Amino acid sequence: MNKQELASRIWKSANRMRSKIEANEYKDYILGFIFYKFLSEEQVARLRRDGLDDLTALTEDDVEIVEYTRDLCGYFISYENLFGTWLAKGNDFGIDNVRDALSAFSRNIDPARKKVFNGIFDTLQSGLSKLGTDARAQSKAARDLIYLIQDIPMGGKQDYDVLGFIYEYLISNFAANAGKKAGEFYTPHEVSLLMSEIVAWHLRDRENIEIYDPTSGSGSLLINIGAAVARRNGSKDNIKFFAQELKQNTYNLTRMNLVMRGILPDNIEVRNGDTLDADWPWFESEENKEETYNPLFVDAVVSNPPYSQQWEPEDKELDPRFANYGVAPKSKADYAFLLHDLFHLKPDGIMTIILPHGVLFRGGEEGKIRQNLLERGHVQAVIGLPANIFYGTGIPTIIMVLRKARTERGVLIVDASKNFLKAGKQNVLRASDIQRITDTVAGCREVDKFSRLVSLEEIRANDYNLNIPRYVDSSEPAEPWNLHALLFGGIPEDELGRLSPFWEAWPGLREKLFDVSGDAIAAWDVDVEEVVSNDDAVAAFRSSFGQAVGSFPAHIKKRLIDARMGVNALAEQGMFAALLEESLDGIPLIDYYDAFQVLDEAWDEMSQDLEIIQTEGDSAITAVAPNMVVRKKNGKEVEVQEGFVGRILPFELIQRRLLSDELGELDDLKRRAAEAGEELTTLFESLPEDAPDNLFNEAKSAFARKGVVDYLKAAGVKPRAVPEDFPEESAERIALQAKALLESKSGLDREVKAASRKLEDDTKERLEGLSVEEGLVLLHDKWSSPLMDGLAGLAEAKVAECVAAVRALAKKYESTFADVSQEIADTERELSALLGDLTGSEAADMEAIAELERLLGGE
Repeated sequence: MNKQELASRIWKSANRMRSKIEANEYKDYILGFIFYKFLSEEQVARLRRDGLDDLTALTEDDVEIVEYTRDLCGYFISYENLFGTWLAKGNDFGIDNVRDALSAFSRNIDPARKKVFNGIFDTLQSGLSKLGTDARAQSKAARDLIYLIQDIPMGGKQDYDVLGFIYEYLISNFAANAGKKAGEFYTPHEVSLLMSEIVAWHLRDRENIEIYDPTSGSGSLLINIGAAVARRNGSKDNIKFFAQELKQNTYNLTRMNLVMRGILPDNIEVRNGDTLDADWPWFESEENKEETYNPLFVDAVVSNPPYSQQWEPEDKELDPRFANYGVAPKSKADYAFLLHDLFHLKPDGIMTIILPHGVLFRGGEEGKIRQNLLERGHVQAVIGLPANIFYGTGIPTIIMVLRKARTERGVLIVDASKNFLKAGKQNVLRASDIQRITDTVAGCREVDKFSRLVSLEEIRANDYNLNIPRYVDSSEPAEPWNLHALLFGGIPEDELGRLSPFWEAWPGLREKLFDVSGDAIAAWDVDVEEVVSNDDAVAAFRSSFGQAVGSFPAHIKKRLIDARMGVNALAEQGMFAALLEESLDGIPLIDYYDAFQVLDEAWDEMSQDLEIIQTEGDSAITAVAPNMVVRKKNGKEVEVQEGFVGRILPFELIQRRLLSDELGELDDLKRRAAEAGEELTTLFESLPEDAPDNLFNEAKSAFARKGVVDYLKAAGVKPRAVPEDFPEESAERIALQAKALLESKSGLDREVKAASRKLEDDTKERLEGLSVEEGLVLLHDKWSSPLMDGLAGLAEAKVAECVAAVRALAKKYESTFADVSQEIADTERELSALLGDLTGSEAADMEAIAELERLLGGE
């Protein structure tokens, strides 16, 4: 399984296993066990690298080994408490083993690492009793959990490794299922990526960076920021992470998440506290607070604070965080969080914060704070996000980008509320949406119906109201209707002009579709699709577009296939994106961001395959793996094997490229079986209402084979009889036809099953018998084809868009008002004539018919 499949399997099992435990609570247990597994296997790996292979020597009695391990890892786990030892115990493993191990961990933390590890398992330890009603039930639940997570690999060469992916996948799914209030600890991955890219672009030239999240939740926002910065700056070891979180369970999540991403303990500073009440950092001495307070100033602050939360603003007027701007109202702490973040920025730093839409226009104290921020030039950009993008709330939200030292005073307003993909109940940002917004903010670009740079003077004139629709109108224009054209015919010049991007891209096409020589423009009576598709300018467009992107298969071979063992997929994606943008320069109609989305979707597959190859070697290319599916057995869902799948190369690709004859024969059998099924359906639908009941299945939705045979036997029909021996619509004739079709369908189904099994066996044998070189050729095909097909689809979509637009415009004005009126009048006359033939049983009926006839006659 790849990381997506493994994460999905673990999530489904975990969600089923949690039973009546709240999703928000259960996440702390499974994530805690995953973290313990990570620490256990990390310790084993480090000790083995240092030459210690005898793990049984890891006992608390050996002071020297304890001190050595604590110095090496920051903690010590004895042999009896290792995750691997738990698995080896089998059914002897119990809940007391977990309690003892967690207690032992707490007392064996290196004093220098207390801030990172102290109390990190408190949430798990206190919740163990909720896993069952007694020790036996708790032990079984704990065993199920450790068996479930045992397959998670604790390593990976990619920045976004398997462990990290699974951890965030579980967090996001628990958040989505946690209800309205409990999902607040998680910032959706796509929003986190958007904030990360904006911050990383600003910090692109810095070597040593400090970032801070004062409402860190699970820590995913910090991690994504760090990863984005590291991709540009070369090393995550040059980034220091500061975080603060009020709730203990999510405070522990932040620490776990940071540690598992391989961040050095010395670069982790996480605190459990109230951000607004107790500013960062802790005072080193409670007795001498003023003397030991040292404000924290960082390169970037990122946060997703709780929306419109109540707080205690008393005595905060002199707080240095708020003194120059104002104090947020008690009922809404949004601006308190924002000012806290801003205070902790270095002069050349940047911050991004997620806030409810109301902060843009609410008055009172918030209006004064907003005015001060704008007059001082701190607000760089406001990005309106789609509704329903966060778990637990559907309210509209924004990202505000602020800087401490700006010479400019204008604000870039971005309306990205319509840029999303619907995914179940949630809206999600696509990769192209993230890239479009990032490029717009980074380049301070003005884009029609998307973004606008608004001057401070205009904002002042609007009383410092930043409500996005005041400045950017992203609504679709109303459908125009030209009264003159509706009355007298013809197509309005201005509406034809709305298709000008097509006319400019494909010179001469307009004249082939519309007669523009007379007083009124008219559509030629032609097949629009045929004219557009066969137009020389359109053909030239297709050709130039194909040539522009035609080099990508060669780039895939050189940069990815040939360099597969050492290439950094994330960094390489940026290079391919730049190459794509350069290639499309001068190509009309094609939106770069649509092409970027195609590249990103194709890249997901490539990067997954590269991760497997870099971890397992070239042998994975031609390897097969059991195809595990979930089936119900004795009322329970269990995993069972159903055949095999390619580890990297799909069986379908092998069959299309190497076993096309066998695949064609199977497809033909499937076609014939489907045709027999359709004939049966047609025959069934033609049955008379008085057909014998025993011909049907219980639901009366299809023929029942046994019933058909029994009916024929009871009716005395001879075994060698044929349908033609009986009358057209007789039950005997229909039953004989059904019997023949049922037998044919059954035989074909058996042939399909046998041919499918043989094809799968042959595919497995052929795949495993490929050389690495042959496998690489097919891998290139797997990677290149979806990308090139997707890009080609963009050009064809533009052709189809033009055809649809021309047809719609011609249809819109093909009939004048007079034509429609005449058609109505003709229909009324026809109906009036028919009314004369109607009769009624009562006098009132005839009176009504006569009145209707009079009205239709125009009297």
